[in-house]
Amino acid sequence: MSRRLVSLTLDTLEELPGSCRQCVFWELDPVAADRARACGDPGLEKEAWVSQTLLEWGSCGKLAYVDGMPAGFVMYAPPAYLPRSMAFPTSPVSADAVLLTTAHVVPPFAGGGLGRMLVQGVARDLTKRGVRAIEAFGDARPVDPDLADDGPPSCLAPADFYLSVGFKTVRQHPRFPRLRLELRTALSWKSDVEYALEKLLGSMSPESLLRPATRAMTN
Repeated sequence: MSRRLVSLTLDTLEELPGSCRQCVFWELDPVAADRARACGDPGLEKEAWVSQTLLEWGSCGKLAYVDGMPAGFVMYAPPAYLPRSMAFPTSPVSADAVLLTTAHVVPPFAGGGLGRMLVQGVARDLTKRGVRAIEAFGDARPVDPDLADDGPPSCLAPADFYLSVGFKTVRQHPRFPRLRLELRTALSWKSDVEYALEKLLGSMSPESLLRPATRAMTN
């Protein structure tokens, strides 16, 4: 199974799930978003937003592919590019952070670590650009299909997802906590694993490493 990340462009934008491709929840203020949905073309508005953000600021999304199939994506940008970012009770986003707006893994690929892979890809990109942290507004509702849908669309990722990939809560709220990931923490995940493995192997002699294999071959 091969997995790879690519940056969001106007070409790869077409790989987003249909509902996400038409969603302008973050990109427009609430009034403009309602107007676009009622009498405009949300997909065209989304494309215009991506084009402007790429031109003025740079990469604003990552897509994950598994064996060539689109399997998940994330989108992110400075709060100034995201009018909806000021509409939450836990706003505003910290001045030194970029806002991670959307994190989605296609259900057949869920549970395979793609969410963490996507966040790491964002962390690497933003670190190169001098950003210190990523923040996100999580949805703290219990996962219950019988609950009435009285809030934002599913592009708002569960708070539990962010916590599971290393974010910490910086402002509590029963519904919309704001969470933060220091980029030095995100980039240390891989190095920590490599260090632990090196330490483990370094504590074992070559004879002890080979002995289990030798026994297996003689049994």
